[in-house]
Amino acid sequence: MTVSECRPEDVPELVASAAALFAEDGGHHDPFMDTGWPAREGEAYYGSLVEDPECLCLLAGEGAGHLIGRLRRPDPLRPGAVTAVLESMRVAPDRRREGVGGALVDRFLAWARERGANEMTVQAYAQNAGALGFYRAHGFRPFLVALTRS
Repeated sequence: MTVSECRPEDVPELVASAAALFAEDGGHHDPFMDTGWPAREGEAYYGSLVEDPECLCLLAGEGAGHLIGRLRRPDPLRPGAVTAVLESMRVAPDRRREGVGGALVDRFLAWARERGANEMTVQAYAQNAGALGFYRAHGFRPFLVALTRS
């Protein structure tokens, strides 16, 4: 299994993986998620990320998954934090527990540190115990909690 940085010609594969994430995760955990967004907006959005030097777009070989990371602009309220955000990650269901997710996260963490990040963040749905356990196993810890009321 290989992990490589996306090139412009890889954007359709990145969009397909992101669309699957929207359907599997957001569509399952968020009743307001627009699961059709990647089909409508994904090509332009992810295409711009692939070209942005402040972003990391990775694909795991043979459709195994993707990761999108980005550097966050400095926050004047937290001037000492140089933050990299793991914005999106998916491992195909038939490729889970093979080390794909770990390989993607390791590449993201190395990329972030090379760019001076001293804080890496990720968000996951509170009901997604698998994702929460995975991120905790890779060193992420709860920091903020968002509470929602409908």
